[in-house]
Amino acid sequence: MSAFLATIPSPDRGVWHLGPIPLRAYALCIIAGIIVAIWWGERRWVARGGTKGTVIDIAVFAVPFGLVGGRLYHVITDPELYFTEGRNPWNAFAIWDGGLGIWGAIALGAVGALIACRRRGIPLPAMADAVAPGIVVAQAIGRIGNYFNQELYGAHTDLPWGLEVYQRFNPEDPNNLLNGVATGHIPLPESPVHPTFLYELIWNLLVAALVVWADRRFKLGHGRAFALYVAGYTAGRGWIEMMRTDTANHILGLRVNVWTSILLFAGAVAYFVVAAKRGPREAPETLAGKDAAAAAADASGSGSDSDAPEVAEEPEPAKVTADAPASEKPAPEAPAEEPKKTDES
Repeated sequence: MSAFLATIPSPDRGVWHLGPIPLRAYALCIIAGIIVAIWWGERRWVARGGTKGTVIDIAVFAVPFGLVGGRLYHVITDPELYFTEGRNPWNAFAIWDGGLGIWGAIALGAVGALIACRRRGIPLPAMADAVAPGIVVAQAIGRIGNYFNQELYGAHTDLPWGLEVYQRFNPEDPNNLLNGVATGHIPLPESPVHPTFLYELIWNLLVAALVVWADRRFKLGHGRAFALYVAGYTAGRGWIEMMRTDTANHILGLRVNVWTSILLFAGAVAYFVVAAKRGPREAPETLAGKDAAAAAADASGSGSDSDAPEVAEEPEPAKVTADAPASEKPAPEAPAEEPKKTDES
């Protein structure tokens, strides 16, 4: 009993049913993360001088692109999960069962954000800086979904925070344990294990704090806050990835995600250094984009001559000539009265 109390218990299920509607913890965590990222990004954008509602407009493009990109990366890097013998290839579209690669989500999400930013006439690097800490916090929230899915954990450990992973059973579909329920809390043979998803969750929150601090301290601009987020996240993801024991493809002895972390870390650091040469943070007036042009047009239109009230012109004074009749000639001015002299005492 003492050993059990010294470990982190595992949830007995990751799916609940509200009648015929399944409520999946993983999906709920992803949605919650998106909401937090948009809300925080909106506050940071307005604080920098941007127009309220812009981040929501950008998210309309970036979020769907990001979800598709995240799923594509997962399927491409782990094709054996869907396209080998005995696997159902249609499960590649079952995003609700988990499996989103953050690299693909950020890459394709950036494409969607670029399209939206160009439509609004605002700089993408400035938008990326505004949403950077919200994105990494959203990733932290998403890791809670991995906890409910019983995935992304490491090898056996005797540390006090080891995770007990319970065996789940699904009598309707024995091969689909994701939708199963743990009965009797029977731990897997390798339990307790390193909760690597928890390590990454904590690391992500620390990266968010770092980005906020550095942004306030150094007034980062031109995408440098976003580059700091990428560098910070990949620095932690690299060593955490090597602790995981889930199935993954390898290149030269390292997991694919480790190589991706190394390359992205180097690219982010290089960009951070180069972008510093662009000078101070973007001026607030550059963040309004087409909203500023529309406001200027409204202001100029309201001050045009067509909207100004008509003013009656004053008639010019009549000219008087020497031949004009006396009645039309102006009366001569009376001479100024001389002041009376008084005796000064």
